Amino acid sequence: MSKDYFIGPNKKGWQAKQPGAQKASGIFDTQKEAIRQAKDWSKKSGGGEVTIQGRNGQIRARDTMPPKVDKFPPRG
Repeated sequence: MSKDYFIGPNKKGWQAKQPGAQKASGIFDTQKEAIRQAKDWSKKSGGGEVTIQGRNGQIRARDTMPPKVDKFPPRG
């Protein structure tokens, strides 16, 4: 079962949260820490998508964690 995570700003820092969850899986001081932990959790649970939101509210990146297959891999 794959696990997806959403990284976004929070009143206390940065949160890593699963879609549809009421509470964040974790709250971190920096965005970098939140990304690293969400990627680790996703990999350990069978892969998934990690979506990263910037402070301005726009999605700035999406990463597919193995072993989930990326439906739209980059060319090259």
